[in-house]
Amino acid sequence: MSATLCRGCGAPLTLELADLGSSPLANSYLEPAALAAAEPFLPLCVYVCTECWLAQLPECATPEAIFSDYSYFSSFSESWLAHARAYVAMAVDRFALDGTSQVVEIASNDGYLLRWFVERGVPVLGIEPAANVAKVAEALGIPSLVRFFGSELARELVASGRRADLLLGNNVLAHTPALNDFVAGMKILLAPGGAITMEFPHLVRLVEGNQFDTIYHEHFSYFSLVAVERVFARQGLSLFDVEELPTHGGSLRIYAQHAGGPHPVSPRVAALAARERELGVEANDYYRTFAEKVRETKRGLLEFLIAAKREGRSVVGYGAPAKGNTLLNFCGVRTDFLDYTVDRSPHKQGRFLPGTRIPIHAPERIFATRPDYVLVLPWNLRDEIAEQMAGVRAWGGRFVVAVPEVEVF
Repeated sequence: MSATLCRGCGAPLTLELADLGSSPLANSYLEPAALAAAEPFLPLCVYVCTECWLAQLPECATPEAIFSDYSYFSSFSESWLAHARAYVAMAVDRFALDGTSQVVEIASNDGYLLRWFVERGVPVLGIEPAANVAKVAEALGIPSLVRFFGSELARELVASGRRADLLLGNNVLAHTPALNDFVAGMKILLAPGGAITMEFPHLVRLVEGNQFDTIYHEHFSYFSLVAVERVFARQGLSLFDVEELPTHGGSLRIYAQHAGGPHPVSPRVAALAARERELGVEANDYYRTFAEKVRETKRGLLEFLIAAKREGRSVVGYGAPAKGNTLLNFCGVRTDFLDYTVDRSPHKQGRFLPGTRIPIHAPERIFATRPDYVLVLPWNLRDEIAEQMAGVRAWGGRFVVAVPEVEVF
């Protein structure tokens, strides 16, 4: 039984959601010279707080170790770029943003989103802890601070005369172990009439869709609406709207403001919270069947791979996402099952997946070797990838996903 305390409310964590054994950091891709060295494997077990119902991974790696030199560049997904551009159009209209406004993005990555605000003449600031990624944004003309965000940085920005009319973060709220300090920092930096939007994978979709591969060390927290609402309320922030999005297998975009702020509260907030409670997200039983579904997915993938290999079929991967590394390490899949994987990002090509040591090539490799099966590791982009790689079907090749269960298509 874990003696770890909840990072939201401080209660002891006693309810286990999923134990995925031990795994290396999901974005710690290996250079060829590192193959002779041992890798650190860290526990990967998620608990649910039975007081505030925040699902979380106890901190066993520091943010500095995970994010200071990062391998994920947002701009290599066409669908994610389209998502970002649509968000900017919505935000400019909804919040009447113009040249006098200030937009601040936390975890601004390579400028994939702020570039569209710049195009519209809206002043921006990116906050990005990975220097290698922030450098790309700077080259696009996006001012970026290479810092981790929290209350200390927020106070520094306010002292310099900067407040955020729109403060946003996509897939960053889950990435901070100091959750309360992070949200407190947003409260400090937000202008009196300003708005916050945060996007993150929805815990309900994780559980119902068996999306266990989205569990990895950089995801410290996993949010339902009722849990995140409590986190924000603790810092004097209230939610005024919520949207359910298809991104990352099912995400939420929450809208927050200072308690008592000017934005009217949408009925969608209460409706989704009520739906979550009806599903049972505030009851132990909701979480107890998840672990067996995870184990069954592992069995299904291994059965497929064993059968394919015994039939003399070749199997390769598409993508080198963090979720793929969780899947492959948990299932024990290495080059005995997966010859190699490919990725569009040149920052990953020529390197090796952590733990499994599977080599990463450019996508053209698939057309040179003509495999029988392509295992799509970023299953949330399955349609985009199948369209981009449609030529695979010319020699009878087929695509495969493993989550929520093995499917050949």
